[in-house]
Amino acid sequence: MKTALPLMLGLAMTGICCAQMPGGPAETSAAGNGPVKRLTIEEAEALALRNNPQITVGKLRALQAREFVREARSALLPQANLSVTAVDANPGSRIAAGYLTNPSLYPRAAAGASVSQLITDFGRTTNLVSSSQFQAKAEDQNAVATQQDIILAVDEAFYNSLETQALLKVAQDTVTTRQTLVDQVQALTNAKLRSDLDLSFSKVDLARANLLLLESNNNYEASLSTLSAILGYADRQNFQLEEPMRPLPGDEGLKAEDLIQKAIQQRPEILALQSEVAAAEKFGKAEHDLWWPTVSALGVIGQAPVRDDHVPSWWGGVGVNINVPVFNGFLYNARAKTADLETEVKRKRLQDLEDNVARDVRNTWLDSQKALARLSLTKQLEEQASLALELAQARYKLGLSSIVEYSQAELQKTDADLQDTDAKYQYRLSQILLAYEMGERR
Repeated sequence: MKTALPLMLGLAMTGICCAQMPGGPAETSAAGNGPVKRLTIEEAEALALRNNPQITVGKLRALQAREFVREARSALLPQANLSVTAVDANPGSRIAAGYLTNPSLYPRAAAGASVSQLITDFGRTTNLVSSSQFQAKAEDQNAVATQQDIILAVDEAFYNSLETQALLKVAQDTVTTRQTLVDQVQALTNAKLRSDLDLSFSKVDLARANLLLLESNNNYEASLSTLSAILGYADRQNFQLEEPMRPLPGDEGLKAEDLIQKAIQQRPEILALQSEVAAAEKFGKAEHDLWWPTVSALGVIGQAPVRDDHVPSWWGGVGVNINVPVFNGFLYNARAKTADLETEVKRKRLQDLEDNVARDVRNTWLDSQKALARLSLTKQLEEQASLALELAQARYKLGLSSIVEYSQAELQKTDADLQDTDAKYQYRLSQILLAYEMGERR
């Protein structure tokens, strides 16, 4: 089954950095020695979303994209400037070099204002605004995708911790049961009612149970350490995890094709790339519109209280400017072609992403169906193993079988308990992952 192990490791590292900051959760609890903390899956998700800096980065990028929209839209609004100028010059002299015109220079001190307004550029600026709006939508969806990735990592770590906790309980019960058997066989051996071979077999089974307990305890500690790091704690916390009460997400009644269609409609990564494709298309249109004329209105007004006699005391004027591009070394052609190629690149990326999502949804759906079928099979296995153990125990007590048969039945019962526990949590994880692949973990 697909897992989010690389993401979980990345979240663990960033979570540790968060925990070491002043006011972080690491300051409120010591590592593994603090009080037991009850933790629900909702609280775990909230902690991760609050402590992980990737959430803040996503929100900041979305806000930044909205400012780009305002930046592009500013070209449609009037542009006004105030100017104050003071000049000391040889009265009546002219600028004779560097310009086609030869304006006269006069000593003066003046202040004025100028206003310009774009009348039309035949859609170029409008397309630029639309492009930036689609890009802002893409960043919003990217922020949602980041949030879903973090929630998935938290849920996987939470359920993995629950599973290792349940497996640890199975191992502890196994050790207790086999220790009791060893004690009983020891007493019978001392009374010369059982052989030393029976005692040896029972002690071998106890040693196996202790090895299982050791491994289960190590896995439980490791899973709690991973969960603590994802939640922003630098040290392993003493969490008492509560079984989730909310219903599991999933669509067992739907076919894989229906789930694929929902995923394509809902996955934030796809929605973000669709917005990027639309943004690229609008930008491409804007680049093609560079060849259209630009029509602007201009207006100036001002007063010169200190001036030469040849300079009027005030001035003012209005006008319209039409700029028609004729030739610029094929610059606009190259820019338009570049934008078209970039649009095609994004379309192909979107197609590739949709194909990958369809594959992942189908595979995850198959995994969930297998997990559901395995759930009933492991339940039957556990029931039959329990019955076989009862019969083997009864036969052994009556002297109708050897310790080997009893030991084999115990091993099968332990394996069945482990398989049944694993099947329960793997089914839950498969449903969570299926919901994530469909973009429903919001």
